[in-house]
Amino acid sequence: MNWEAFITCAVTGAGDTTGRSDRVPVTPARIADSAIEAAAAGASIVHIHVRDPATGRGSRDPALYRETVERIRSSGDDVVLNLTAGMGGDLVLGGDESPLPLDASGTDMVGATERLAHVEELLPEICTLDCGSMNFAAGGDYVMVNTPGVLRAMAARVQRLGVRPELEVFDTGGLVMVEELLRDGLIDDPPMIQLCTGIPYGAPDDPGTLLAMVNRLPANAVFSAFAIGRMQIPFAALAVLLGGNVRVGLEDNLYLSRGVLATNGQLVERAVGLLESMNVRVLGPEEVRDRLNLVRRA
Repeated sequence: MNWEAFITCAVTGAGDTTGRSDRVPVTPARIADSAIEAAAAGASIVHIHVRDPATGRGSRDPALYRETVERIRSSGDDVVLNLTAGMGGDLVLGGDESPLPLDASGTDMVGATERLAHVEELLPEICTLDCGSMNFAAGGDYVMVNTPGVLRAMAARVQRLGVRPELEVFDTGGLVMVEELLRDGLIDDPPMIQLCTGIPYGAPDDPGTLLAMVNRLPANAVFSAFAIGRMQIPFAALAVLLGGNVRVGLEDNLYLSRGVLATNGQLVERAVGLLESMNVRVLGPEEVRDRLNLVRRA
């Protein structure tokens, strides 16, 4: 049991969710406002993607990250910034009979340096590294690509920048990658790990699978866990029962209850209430920085 836990809010993500909820923030101004709302509700960390304001699709444009981060930093609200580094690994094949040429409209593959351009410029406390490749969307020909070579190069660069990597693990094979990064000295202590469940073709969102993943974590790891959709809130309770921390937010779940669309602030409030009802103390941003040895930049 973790009696002192922190909450991460995944504010917007990059998935095709904007057509299903008008609460999903798209512009830098709305993403920043939603992150600030989540912080006021009790989130110590905000996990940030950006989106193309014209299309609503996920983007890796450093200018969009810059505006979003500057708005949050200038607000005066204290929250730990966690920027995704997952964009730039999108591979869409041309079909089951003709995988090549690739589908150019959905493929976005760049190298390790370009994937971290916004991280190098803005120096958040945390950025994510997705520890493996997987068939990510239900059906279709999309593959999220994160090869061992690219991950090692990204981990080394993040380490030089003094940014803490959050190692996102979507299945047990991702923990093998974590072990290798630790073995090679590419991750500083304590390793920060996010266990991601319920995504199609990844780890299912059931207690047995999550327990198996927790049992394979490095002994000194600080971990969080989440599930998508209606299992988001139950997994907030399950995560702390197994010694971890919590992630909620519109990246993973759009609803407060059946048919009732949520905001990020409402999802964080629900998680705070749940944890406090379990006698778990919710940590603030400075306590999280101390626990994870984070470096805060202005």
